[in-house]
Amino acid sequence: MNTVRIEASPSVPRNLFAYRKYWASRFGTAPFLPMSRAEMDGLGWDSCDIVLVTGDAYIDHPSFGMALIGRLLEAQGFRVGIISQPDWRSATAFRALGKPNLFFGVTAGNMDSMVNRYTADRKPRSDDAYTPNAEPHRRPDHAVVVYAQRCREAFPGANVVIGSIEASLRRIAHYDYWSDKVRRSVLPDSKADLLVFGSAERAIVELAHRLAAGENIAEIRDLRGTAFMTPRNWLPGADWVEIDSTEVDIPGTLIRHPDPYAMTPESGREAVCASQSANPAGASEAAHAAGQPRPQVIRMQFQRHQRMPRLERTRTAIRLPSYEQVAADPVLYAHASRTFHVESNPGNARALIQAHGERDVWLNPPPIPLSTPEMDGVFASPFRRRPHPSYGDAKIPAFEMIRFSINIMRGCFGGCTFCSITEHEGRIIQSRSEQSVLHEIEEIRDKTPGFTGIISDLGGPTANMYRLACKDPKIESSCRRLSCVFPGICENLDTDHTPLVNLYRKARAIAGVKKVLISSGLRYDLAVRDPQYVRELVSHHVGGYLKIAPEHTEEGPLAHMMKPGIGSYDQFKAMFERFSKEAGKEQYLIPYFIAAHPGTTDRDMLNLALWLKRNKFRLDQVQTFLPTPMALATAMYHSEKSPLARVGRASTAVETVRNARQRRLHKAFLRYHDANNWPLLREALRQMGRADLIGNGRQQLIPSFQPPGTGTRRAPVSAETRAGPSAPARARAGTAPASARTRKR
Repeated sequence: MNTVRIEASPSVPRNLFAYRKYWASRFGTAPFLPMSRAEMDGLGWDSCDIVLVTGDAYIDHPSFGMALIGRLLEAQGFRVGIISQPDWRSATAFRALGKPNLFFGVTAGNMDSMVNRYTADRKPRSDDAYTPNAEPHRRPDHAVVVYAQRCREAFPGANVVIGSIEASLRRIAHYDYWSDKVRRSVLPDSKADLLVFGSAERAIVELAHRLAAGENIAEIRDLRGTAFMTPRNWLPGADWVEIDSTEVDIPGTLIRHPDPYAMTPESGREAVCASQSANPAGASEAAHAAGQPRPQVIRMQFQRHQRMPRLERTRTAIRLPSYEQVAADPVLYAHASRTFHVESNPGNARALIQAHGERDVWLNPPPIPLSTPEMDGVFASPFRRRPHPSYGDAKIPAFEMIRFSINIMRGCFGGCTFCSITEHEGRIIQSRSEQSVLHEIEEIRDKTPGFTGIISDLGGPTANMYRLACKDPKIESSCRRLSCVFPGICENLDTDHTPLVNLYRKARAIAGVKKVLISSGLRYDLAVRDPQYVRELVSHHVGGYLKIAPEHTEEGPLAHMMKPGIGSYDQFKAMFERFSKEAGKEQYLIPYFIAAHPGTTDRDMLNLALWLKRNKFRLDQVQTFLPTPMALATAMYHSEKSPLARVGRASTAVETVRNARQRRLHKAFLRYHDANNWPLLREALRQMGRADLIGNGRQQLIPSFQPPGTGTRRAPVSAETRAGPSAPARARAGTAPASARTRKR
């Protein structure tokens, strides 16, 4: 095997729009990317260069991944077709546009297909917001795997590339909540040639141009933000070093054990070759005799006083515990999760390797974030901002929700453990320019049917992280923190909201715009650092209600969520009410809370219920923790260990609510006012020694009487109520539905 070039330097990424356009650019811009042969014929195409397969309806709007990537590739000169929500029961629908000249690009859509298809209690959903008329069951389970296999069946010789959020979150071995087991990486199951993860513009554009230039996809191994299968113990060159991180230390009193997050050689030894460590007996020598580079492997054993020569990160790969190991050992799963998340900063991340049977999954470092001009270019494509005409008058709920909204940034440095943004978009904020955003507002005003003058949102993953970044790029590129705002806001983080305030003012000054609302989630612990921003927001951009997400009131759950204490909420609430009064407006905060999150006890939920009662909140619906693939909180749920600190066999157990009956109790505490929950809560309160909270007084949580026809459920008896808050609940079962909306009484 020839040595493979791997360029991992983050300092000089090629500009996204610096490539020479492909020859097919002569065909011009398509009104809509074609979904049929007839549309291709109308454009004068004899074939597609790239065919995108998606589980969503095709909406030509930048909020939908297939449109964003499709239009970007079109701007590079390629002919791009779309196969939307194909019948996956055979390969016929995947032949509709013919064999692509370069590759199939396969995505489940804007959501993981399992999250899209099933509720948190594993029941099929009755609708699909990304389908015409919300029709359910238009996509398969694990859609990326199924679609990729059908593409291969339709055209065995075609290149298959998988991507978007489902592929991103399943790029290594991961806990799958719906099957209650650890699944393999999506790569070997899908049999794809390449996986692109994260916001994949750089990788997908370079890949297309290199394939068009005649390169073999099997030899393209140097793209950041990609993953692929390799032979076991493969390394790109002889100058590469592999760090073995397949074990955790077992604390003891006499022996010094390995640090799984350090890079120190075994005590007193130099780095050893593969034949002395991770390679099977004789494998390294056989490979060397065949002309392959002999990999170096550093075992992560050490004496704490020792040092080792600094390794070149761009020539270093970390071997995670194998799929077989993490599937059998929850502690190793938590360790692998921590190592994966520590290696997520594009400025210092190293390649990752995870064995799957006789082969390895190789993950290159994450993609380099786009610059502001590049972001502007991505959003400058001639989107029609409406569904494909083939859908006729059908309503697509996801489109109706965002048709008048604008995405001004991507990424989130909050690091909330239950959220998948970090794993997909990363922690570094990528922002558009003022001019780009204001131009899009004008496009909506002039081209979008039904516009009444109201922009429904200027936001993104977090409404108020626009242009926020580390004060020093060198510090940012070397940082290994999992969050910039937990346990407190980093002193190196610039929290000046002035650019966002200026954008708000210019947006609402555009002719024809009556109001600009902010509907994306707000990071209020950042907002309180800049009262000018809070005043601007409250005075002009709240439509009566503003949603924020304290998630809980108690220290234990909040620490496991990596969320700020409730004191930050109180501070923001005081500002919100003061500035609303000054503006002469009656406005309300809508706080969101999570039930049954790892680290939450029954008493934590009781205290939250009492806080809700004191503050006169009644939750109409609740958000129950849903373990999504690869999230840190999911690792806690599965392993009962916290990857927020070093993971060992003796690490403190995380309180984990698995039993369906106990999860109903946690949900019931959030809905203490619902009479159907009162019998369940009464029994639980008695078991917890808090029968004083049962009665008809204002200070009591629930009444002693029961209205006729209500309250048929029995209360769960949790491990905590039996043995005290230190005993973890270990029974396994489902969850309650995940949704959230509140109403102030």
